Amino acid sequence: MTDSSNQHVPAPADDGRYRLLVEAVTDYAIYMLDPGGFVSNWNAGAERIKGYLPEEIIGQHFSRFYTEVDRANGLPERALSIAAREGRFESEGVRLRKDGSRFVAHAVIDAIRDDDGKLAGFAKITRDITERREAQQQLERAREALVQAQKMEAIGRLTGGVAHDFNNLLMAVLGSLELMRKRLPDDDKLNALMDNAVKGAERGAALTKRMLVFARRQEIKQESIDIPTLARGMAELLKRSLGKSVALETRFPLALSTVLADANQLEIALLNLTVNAGDAMSDDGEIIISARDEVVGPGDDALKPGRYVRLSVTDNGEGMDEATLSRAIEPFFTTKQPGKGAGLGLSMVHGLAQQFGGRFVLRSAPGQGTTAELWLPAEEPSQQMVASGRSDKESPSQSPLTILAVDDDPLVLTNTVAMLEDLGHVCFAAASADEALAILEAQDGIDLVITDQVMPYITGLQLARTIDKRWPDLRVILATGYAEIDADQTMKLLRLSKPFTQAQLAAEIAGLGLRSRKGAASRVINFRGFNGDQANNGA
Repeated sequence: MTDSSNQHVPAPADDGRYRLLVEAVTDYAIYMLDPGGFVSNWNAGAERIKGYLPEEIIGQHFSRFYTEVDRANGLPERALSIAAREGRFESEGVRLRKDGSRFVAHAVIDAIRDDDGKLAGFAKITRDITERREAQQQLERAREALVQAQKMEAIGRLTGGVAHDFNNLLMAVLGSLELMRKRLPDDDKLNALMDNAVKGAERGAALTKRMLVFARRQEIKQESIDIPTLARGMAELLKRSLGKSVALETRFPLALSTVLADANQLEIALLNLTVNAGDAMSDDGEIIISARDEVVGPGDDALKPGRYVRLSVTDNGEGMDEATLSRAIEPFFTTKQPGKGAGLGLSMVHGLAQQFGGRFVLRSAPGQGTTAELWLPAEEPSQQMVASGRSDKESPSQSPLTILAVDDDPLVLTNTVAMLEDLGHVCFAAASADEALAILEAQDGIDLVITDQVMPYITGLQLARTIDKRWPDLRVILATGYAEIDADQTMKLLRLSKPFTQAQLAAEIAGLGLRSRKGAASRVINFRGFNGDQANNGA
């Protein structure tokens, strides 16, 4: 039998201690409301979060913590009604402090009833979750940015691969048409058809270049550019492209840093942005082209710290909704009517900005127009201009050369050999780097190697490095539509951008100033069974 006198009997709850505990809490605003919603007590946490002293707020209606919009919509009354009916109301929303500043609150309202079940009031607990909400939003923005970057990277890879294949096809078409033109009889109808075919192929080449720019694989030549001078030089072209009904204005500061960029590509980008702005406006629209210096600090995720020039094209047109804006730079996405645009203008500008080391930003809202910003790295005083092209002092070679052409695409290789033959040169043809090295081992007197870059197993640059080690005096021209090779990696290589014409090929060869070596072969040689039907295994 247990002695009841030894059992512990809990002491009655000490309401005073409980009240002291609640009043001492500072992380939560804990206070009571009477049945009408008027504040009846106030703890230290409520004073810290909301900014009111007890004597300032006790007796006031709790609706003063809500925004004017929420009060007009009856949110405070609805919260008390639900709490009284269901026993509890929980919500998150923007609330006001005494000084008028806003914060994000998580609030719980519990109904308090007496022993008879009659509503005695409400207990309200509020927590400031502003920092947590901002952290969540930052995480969501980072995830969204990552998804967008991954999507654009995937689209870029696909676009670049398609553009590379089209480059090879257009290379064969344009080169063959060029050679056919020389052999056609003097017939006006045939010449007109030939001109039409060439124009179509050239339009395809221009489209392919835009795709490569978006994929950041188009070769660019950086030079020092003064943006106001470039824009003034394009003024007439821009006005003609827009038409007379759209007003065009330029706003540049007296002092503006120069940028390192490709002048031709930057002109195309500015033209695309201006024409797009014009298409989005009515007859009384206005376009403003402006620029300003910017400094980016270490906290920016999109740009490296440094100095930039922000080139902006702003219109007062229709603007874009959020869904359209999110897809605006995707290749082939367009809001224009069929036949009015390929949907590559903005994607080209985006790729160009990335390739220059900058970024492209679109800001738009329905009815508020659009601003397109092209951020370009500013040229530092110590930077040297990147030389491009060959020197005008180089004297062209007049004698036929013995040239080794290397390309894994049989259409391109056949076309290149045909153009070289037509120029009077002697040719060897290799469908891979291994075949090219075998020819160089077996054949003396080769003056020049022209090689593709993207080939299976061994790239054109790797082939050029091997040639440089074993035949250091042998010159190499790298023919490619890609820009994936750094300038300091190309040694003494010349770059020939695909698709190239016979005139461009001749100019690059002549610019080397080579003379034919003795012992060269006097005929075209296709090595190891190369023929026009051989499968293309390249990327």
